[in-house]
Amino acid sequence: MISILLAGTSALVWGTADFCGGKAVQGAASVRGHSYSVTVVSQLCAIPMIAAFLLLVPGRLGVSALGWGAAAGIAGLFGIVLLYQGLASGAMAVVAPVTAVTSALVPLTGGLVLGERPAAASLIGAVCAVAAIALVSLGPAEGASATGPRVIGLALSAGAMFGVFFLLLAQAGEGAGMWPLAAARFASIPVGLLLLRPMGGTLRLRGPVLALTAVAGMLDIAANGLYLMAANQGQLSIVAPIASLYPASTVLLALAVNKERLRPVQFAGLGMAATALVLASL
Repeated sequence: MISILLAGTSALVWGTADFCGGKAVQGAASVRGHSYSVTVVSQLCAIPMIAAFLLLVPGRLGVSALGWGAAAGIAGLFGIVLLYQGLASGAMAVVAPVTAVTSALVPLTGGLVLGERPAAASLIGAVCAVAAIALVSLGPAEGASATGPRVIGLALSAGAMFGVFFLLLAQAGEGAGMWPLAAARFASIPVGLLLLRPMGGTLRLRGPVLALTAVAGMLDIAANGLYLMAANQGQLSIVAPIASLYPASTVLLALAVNKERLRPVQFAGLGMAATALVLASL
């Protein structure tokens, strides 16, 4: 039950981070390479939060845990890069759900392959979570004409990288504490900085854009920490799909803050997300 609570909270925080990051990207639209700028600066702003996590959740500093964490961080960074490339095509209504569902299916499958055998109700809850992600992520059909094999490939690749991030981070082991998370971030930041200049990005963000970017970065690392604690206490095949419900909180924030209208299928997705949480906690 505790692992499901932690995973659900991580989804809530991740969705809020994505909402803040999206607003920052919109605000920095006039800056060349703005998507990459927001991504890298948000990761830099999260460094103090990592230090706090290391103090609050101590663990053993081991080569294996650092290796798993570093590999997870690089996978996550490339997932973001691929996601932004897909979203840039204009087919957001296709890219978002394909990426989110794939990111849930990879660790779900990986956990079962690694020998996890969750209870039937929990497994049904995980499957419901995957379906909820697909439904709640469906926006208006705008941009569908831009969909092609390349766009679908980018969405699947981004989702696979995020799924690999979930899978690798969970392999570090409970005794490592938050060191795998620190390794993930300190591995991804140098790679992000190397990619920043070729992509035309800059670290010079100012005003509200910088504030939103900083909040997004700190919330993202907090969600990562909550997920890592959930994965250490529960089964990956259940925890990861629940943590992947983050689009639900993003949609709810868009409804409350941006006054966006939800489609009936998205309301159905929110209901299925609640069902998934109940079943997974049994």
